[in-house]
Amino acid sequence: MIYDFDILPNRRATESVKWREYPEDVLPLWVADMDYLSPEPVIRALRERVEHGVFGYPKEPPEMRAMLVARMAERYGWTIQPDEIIFLPGVVSGFNLACHAVAQPGGGVLVQTPVYSPILSAAKITGMARQEMELTCLPDGSYEIDFDAFEAAIIPETRLFILCNPHNPVGRVFRRDELAHLAEICLRHGVTICSDEIHCDLVYSGHSHFPIAALDPAVARQTITLMAPSKTFNIAGLECSFAIVRDAELRRRYQHAHHGLLSGVNVLGWAAALAAYRDGQEWLDQVLRYLEANRDFLCDFVHKEIPALKLAKPEGTYLAWLDCREAGIGRPYEFFLEQARVALNNGMTFGRGGEGFVRLNFGCPRSVLSEALERIKMAIENL
Repeated sequence: MIYDFDILPNRRATESVKWREYPEDVLPLWVADMDYLSPEPVIRALRERVEHGVFGYPKEPPEMRAMLVARMAERYGWTIQPDEIIFLPGVVSGFNLACHAVAQPGGGVLVQTPVYSPILSAAKITGMARQEMELTCLPDGSYEIDFDAFEAAIIPETRLFILCNPHNPVGRVFRRDELAHLAEICLRHGVTICSDEIHCDLVYSGHSHFPIAALDPAVARQTITLMAPSKTFNIAGLECSFAIVRDAELRRRYQHAHHGLLSGVNVLGWAAALAAYRDGQEWLDQVLRYLEANRDFLCDFVHKEIPALKLAKPEGTYLAWLDCREAGIGRPYEFFLEQARVALNNGMTFGRGGEGFVRLNFGCPRSVLSEALERIKMAIENL
C-alpha cells in the first residue's frame, strides 16, 4: 500500500490539542504528534473493534508479549523474556513510576538538559531533588556529552538517571560507545537508569538505535527501558506503552509503585498497538522516508534562507532544535507566534540550555512545513 503524507487531515475539526490550542491563522508545529493518517491496518483494527460494540474491561492480547520479544531480538539483538514486560498507559507515567520505585528521602534524580519537560518535573513527583548536567552544544549546533560533568553531577544521594534516547529535543541518537560510558559511570555509583526510548523507531540513515539495557547483563539489571508504539505509528492518543525491566527485584519494586496509581491500557489502545506492531512496518518504512526528506528540506532551507538561525540535522525523532540566539529576537517563541503566526515549543520549557531556542515539529505535510518556514523567514527579514 502506498501512503500519501502530503494530505493534511482536518484536525481542527477534532479534539486535537495541537490544532485547537491557537487561532486558525496560526500554523501549529509544536506538540509531538504527526499530521499523518495512522497505518491502514491500525485504522481497520480499530474499526473492527468498535463495530463489535462491547467495551468491557480488557485483557492484553495473548500474542503481544511474544511479538515484543521478537521485535527486540530482530531490531536490536536484545534477548528479553515475556515476563520482563510491564504494560503502561504512557511513557511519562513510566518514568514517574521509576522515581517512585527508587525514591527515598533526600534522594536525587539526574537529568541531562535541555530535555523533554516532563522529565524535568519527574523528581518533584516523589519529593526528590532534581540534579542536572547540561549537554554540550557545539558551534555547528550539534550536541555531545561531557562525561566528566556527568559524573561530577552524581552525588551519594543520586538514585536515578533518566536518559532520553533518541533525545528530545536535540535530536541526538546516542552511539553505543556513548551509552556504554554513561552506563559504566551509573553502575560504578549505584545509580539506576530509566531510559526513555519512545522515539527508538524514528531514526534516520547513517544512525541506529541501541537500547542501553542491551549493552550487557550488568547494565540490564540496573535499567528500566520505556518504549511505545505511540510516536512510531502516530497513535499517541490511544495510550499504550511498556517498560522492560530485566532484574526481578527492580521489576517487583517498579510494579509495586504502579499499584493504585495507574489504570491499565484501554481496549482500543490494545487493538491499535497489536495491529501496528504486527502489520504497520510498511507504513513505518514509508513515513521514515518522508520524514527524512522533510528533515533535509528543513535543514537546507534554514541554512540557505535563514542563516540567522542554526540547526544541526536531527539524527532521530521528527523534532528540530532551532538556535535563535544570534537572530536578534530575545524571546523566539513569542516572536514567531506573534510575527510569523507559527506555534513552536518554547526552548525555556526544556530547562537549562534551552534559552534562545525553539523546538519545531516537522512531522507534517511538506506544504505546511514550507509555509511555516516562509513565514519564519519573512518575520526575521522584517526585523
